[in-house]
Amino acid sequence: MQLIEEMVKRVPVLAETDVLVVGSGPAGLAAAVGAAREGVDTVLVERYGCFGGVISQVGVETIAWYRHEGTVDVEGVGLEFEQRALEMGGARQEPQSNSLALDAEMFKVVADSMVQEAGIVPLLHCLAVDVIMEGDAIRGIVTESKSGRQAILARRVVDATGDADVAYRAGAPCRKTNRDEMMGVTVMFSCAGVDKERFLDHVRQHPATYGDWGKNWAMETTGKEDHLFSTYLEEPFNRAREDGLIPERMTGIGGTWGTLTDEGEATNLNVVYMTGYDPTDVRDLTRAEMEGRRQALLAIEALRRYAPGFEKARLRNFGMTLGTRDSLKIVGRHVITGQDVRNQARFDDSIGIFPEFIDGYGVLVLPTTGRYFQVPYGILVPQLVENLLVAGRCVSGDKMSHAALRNMMCCTVTGQGAGVAAAVSVRDGVASGAVDVARVQRALHRQGVRIY
Repeated sequence: MQLIEEMVKRVPVLAETDVLVVGSGPAGLAAAVGAAREGVDTVLVERYGCFGGVISQVGVETIAWYRHEGTVDVEGVGLEFEQRALEMGGARQEPQSNSLALDAEMFKVVADSMVQEAGIVPLLHCLAVDVIMEGDAIRGIVTESKSGRQAILARRVVDATGDADVAYRAGAPCRKTNRDEMMGVTVMFSCAGVDKERFLDHVRQHPATYGDWGKNWAMETTGKEDHLFSTYLEEPFNRAREDGLIPERMTGIGGTWGTLTDEGEATNLNVVYMTGYDPTDVRDLTRAEMEGRRQALLAIEALRRYAPGFEKARLRNFGMTLGTRDSLKIVGRHVITGQDVRNQARFDDSIGIFPEFIDGYGVLVLPTTGRYFQVPYGILVPQLVENLLVAGRCVSGDKMSHAALRNMMCCTVTGQGAGVAAAVSVRDGVASGAVDVARVQRALHRQGVRIY
């Protein structure tokens, strides 16, 4: 690779704060709200023009589709996302679980409201491009925006970028799944012009279950999930491949439908799944976005021809960015394992709980029996870098635990935990790695989080 020498620049300071959260997906939004509610100055930086991450930017509206009778679920700000969306007319019943689907567009406003009410300083259209270090302690970040190259200084930083962008640049040890083994990426889309009742009549006559996932996908379950209703949709795409409309090699076209409105909108269509792309490689991201949109149009044509109710369907919109599941993860103070997830692990430094829900790497386990594990603070704490915490899917875990931790509601658990811990460490005048976890737990409990 050819290298050039970048000119050294003097960078103006845009802001100084107690806690800086980088990235505003479910983890980052929860972190910023959690920190601000502890009474510390909080800045939330987001590279796009809205908060909400995978909900509002990708269009994945089902934040807790794992929730069934018998599920012991998380508590805390993640539940507020659902409640506030419902209050503001931006949520409806999700078809395959006891949860709500969040309207992706309305959630932008929901997030705005929660940010403003918490007193968070928002910065949209602001991309973190470098870190500011003092020895082994992070001191802030360098940003690029329409205002130019600027710096934000902070006493504590929370990396909620999903890809560990800040932690990696700060020198924290990270690992990455091999490209060929990574979970796939998704181009989400919505359709208009759908005959809702005609489609639902067809679904009622030909109901799919989670057991059907294993027909086109090599899927391991516990067996208890197999009989449950699923919005899995396969037949139209198989017929399209048989008729030559979809190339045989495109085995990733097929998946789940989301919610249907009385106005004929089908949202949250998760039927384009592509493997072999590295979300930390700009060339891979470019190829995936373009290829995904191409495949989405093939999927829509297949639905028109072979899915009753979709005969007059047309593309309404794509998600504004690619949906990614897998990339860099820190190697933290503690590494949580798949066995921890499967065996209801308990930790003295728990910052919340998450049900035994695994979705990834060919495994599907739904939490229908009340089983859950505790999320330890140690997975938020990177090695070698002080005053930095991570939240979301880049926390410290092995391959199979990632299939649980990456899910949106679990990201709110690690996010709120990171934000509150950062705030408590600021108030107590100790490094984030040395914070009294018992004090963090009490603060989280006051914010409505179930610790144990």
